[in-house]
Amino acid sequence: MSDVLSLPSLLLYRARDLMVQARALIFDVDGTLAETEEVHRQAFNSAFAKTGLDWCWGRDVYKELLRVTGGKERIRVFDGSRGGAPLLSDIEIAELHRIKTMLYAELIANGGCPLRPGVQALLAVARGRGQLLAIATTTSRDNIDVLLTIALGKNWEDMFAAIVAGDEVPRKKPAPDVYLQALSRLDLSASECLAIEDSSNGLVAASLAGIPVLISRSAYFRDDDFSGALLAIDDLTEVTGM
Repeated sequence: MSDVLSLPSLLLYRARDLMVQARALIFDVDGTLAETEEVHRQAFNSAFAKTGLDWCWGRDVYKELLRVTGGKERIRVFDGSRGGAPLLSDIEIAELHRIKTMLYAELIANGGCPLRPGVQALLAVARGRGQLLAIATTTSRDNIDVLLTIALGKNWEDMFAAIVAGDEVPRKKPAPDVYLQALSRLDLSASECLAIEDSSNGLVAASLAGIPVLISRSAYFRDDDFSGALLAIDDLTEVTGM
């Protein structure tokens, strides 16, 4: 029996080593910390019904819309793709998105959305090693708060040395802005960090900031091209063992 490690084993070993050696782990939120995208889809559809729009985003439609980062941006793209009908104004889109955000919070509060396998263990182990934790996400600060307050407790922010949301930077992923801002707040170089993502947009964003990326495949982005990542795994139990 050969004692030579296979390529997948070597990649996993390297990813685990970088995870241990990194001074900071930077996490995406939607799809990475929790499988929230389906909850977002349900909230969008409820908002459409509540405001009298005859829109309904099925899973296939929503999967395509997720290539567009940002909820208001998805509404605008979908609205523009219909043809013929008058387009929603920026004010109408903002109000629709506000209602969607409120409904998302209610869905999370009522049914919850547990953290993905291995996430809580990794957070605990990293803190035990003295590593910094950070968040770099396209979603809003309100959405992060409602999710992590339930998942990690009301003092969840104390766990993270930097939290950068999509509405705090000029450009959303796949632009690198949230990651560059996170590096600035952490006062670390890109090579001292490891980004944990679930989508090709996130992979591109972190890579443009110079940060190595570990992919934890999520439901909506499982088939994305992750060839630029250190490793793509099904969930974080593969690197935490827990």
